[in-house]
Amino acid sequence: MSFNYDDLVVSIPDFPKPGVVFKDITPVFANAEAFASVIDEIAEHYAGKGVTKILAAEARGFMVGSALAYRMNAGFVPARKPGKLPRETIREEFILEYGADSLEIHSDALVPGDRVLIIDDLIATGGTAQAMVKLIERADAEVVGFGFFMELAFLKPREALAKVTDADVFSLFVVE
Repeated sequence: MSFNYDDLVVSIPDFPKPGVVFKDITPVFANAEAFASVIDEIAEHYAGKGVTKILAAEARGFMVGSALAYRMNAGFVPARKPGKLPRETIREEFILEYGADSLEIHSDALVPGDRVLIIDDLIATGGTAQAMVKLIERADAEVVGFGFFMELAFLKPREALAKVTDADVFSLFVVE
């Protein structure tokens, strides 16, 4: 089942800064049929791949990642901003389209042999996804692939991902 998301994604010019056109996908999450389609399509794409964990970036990635983990009978690992997790963590820094940031996961969240699917709501420059690949590799786990609701193809995120992995990239809504 494929859903037409065009009418639900809202473009907001000059947000968060002049010249940027922000793509608001929250109406997709608010529409039960559209949200179910997002989860089902990503789950179907990675069915049979032996996914044991879903690693998702804060915050909107959690919305897709946690529902997908439930749907795929996999564990859910939140990748959070520094200082948000209460136990020992591992951290990876990365560059965003608006500056630098970092993500952390609990040091015991992934174990060798885990087959991890990286999930986020959107991929732009690929920095967040690259950082998650590095976190997975540091845990001696394996990247199965990537699932994104939206891909900003004009920023060439697949080229950025190809620098760190050859894992499959699956996006439902591509902005050229």
